[in-house]
Amino acid sequence: MAATDRELKAAIAATRFGLGARPGEIAEASRDPQGWLKAQIRREGGDLPVSGGETAAQRIADLREFQQQKRMERPAVAATGTGQASPEQRDPVKLAQKLLRDDTQVDFLSRVQLATATPAGFRERWTLFWTNHFTVAAKNLQTATVVGPYEAEAIRPHVFGRFIQLLGAVETHPAMMIYLDQVQSVGPNSLLAQRAGQVRRGVGARLQPVVQRNLGLNENLAREIMELHTVGVNGGYSQADVTEFARAMTGFSIGGFRGPDEQAGVPVFRDLAHEPGQRLVMGVRYDQRGKDQAAAILSDLAEKPQTARFVCTKLARHFVADDPPPALVARLERAWKGSDGDLSKVAEALIEAPEAWAPQPAKFKTPYEFIVSSYRAAGGQPQAFGQVGPILTALGQKPFDPGSPKGWSEDADAWAAPDGIVKRMQFAQGFAAQAVQGRDPKALAADALGARLTPATATAIARSESRPEGFALLLMSPEFQRR
Repeated sequence: MAATDRELKAAIAATRFGLGARPGEIAEASRDPQGWLKAQIRREGGDLPVSGGETAAQRIADLREFQQQKRMERPAVAATGTGQASPEQRDPVKLAQKLLRDDTQVDFLSRVQLATATPAGFRERWTLFWTNHFTVAAKNLQTATVVGPYEAEAIRPHVFGRFIQLLGAVETHPAMMIYLDQVQSVGPNSLLAQRAGQVRRGVGARLQPVVQRNLGLNENLAREIMELHTVGVNGGYSQADVTEFARAMTGFSIGGFRGPDEQAGVPVFRDLAHEPGQRLVMGVRYDQRGKDQAAAILSDLAEKPQTARFVCTKLARHFVADDPPPALVARLERAWKGSDGDLSKVAEALIEAPEAWAPQPAKFKTPYEFIVSSYRAAGGQPQAFGQVGPILTALGQKPFDPGSPKGWSEDADAWAAPDGIVKRMQFAQGFAAQAVQGRDPKALAADALGARLTPATATAIARSESRPEGFALLLMSPEFQRR
């Protein structure tokens, strides 16, 4: 391999496969670009951000305890007759949001700090792909509380294992079950639904002292597993398949706010809520009982060829191009099927694919990628949530809140609008003023882009009126905005 070719591949390794080059990283990768990337694949999965360390179950238990305390305090406040209760005392949800917002911000800052400082940018990008594929959004108080632990517990440990292991960990995690309303799903003919019917008719009330009202089947999780997580919207399933899968999923829930303390927030299977009977999903009959029924369906979905095609297309789209080369998708599919969904083998196939090393950058960075790569180019790291959260929100990528189970868009059209470019420029100017600290922007540009730095951009940086202006020009250059 010629030296110039190796240098270009090193730049691609750090900026396309990774999250942007830190000073000295491209030089390190240039010894063996593919080997440098493959060394980042490991069976123990992705790196864990350094945050509070609380589990999702602990967070939910804390929320439960807080809400119980507020229920006890409200009568006491009312009994004082002073009318001086604070807004938070009058509305405990607002106080809970205030208390728990700090946890969410710490979780997100820890994730950004990992991304900006890690020497294994490919490993973190690969992990972030899966967090987006299996989106849980902070759409309310409960999901905001558990989205950080969800990534640490369900996704990061499994990103280089078999897909079925990752899929099972994700779909049965408290965060996913809360986000997609699985905790509310009860089989229409389950024992729990029958008892609820007895209570409503005024008979057998002693059988179930506290019965949830409006019990019913919720199809949200089953639908998104099929549409977004496995076979895809064109994967050959019907609405009847979704309903049958949802019936099989009934019983999967979490310890709630009325059960034993040690079960609060812990994944549980409630036999009383499970819909009895056989299920027919995508032409296959499932006779298993209880939680084994849904597990069998989930395993079959993971092994469907439609799943391999759907997920491998998304991987190719994320790493290489909005309209990925069919040859690349085919390579990833072969690796998937030949290894029984071993994601480490799929990652290796991506690294070895010649289509992934095309010199022309085709991917436009999302706001998160732009902010992270800017810090990496400066060799820095954000120290407070306020340095990253507000600008990401302004750029349309609010922390932990994609807005829908589809996750963040991969397409350039979603991020390259004029308003977004103006806001990127404003960030670049403000960030450069703080980040350069007397360093030569020409050297920073060479470190950040390597052989991808074009003569036009290098000349513009060299002719800039100040060092901060030169660094801002680097951040807004076409080759930095794309990967």
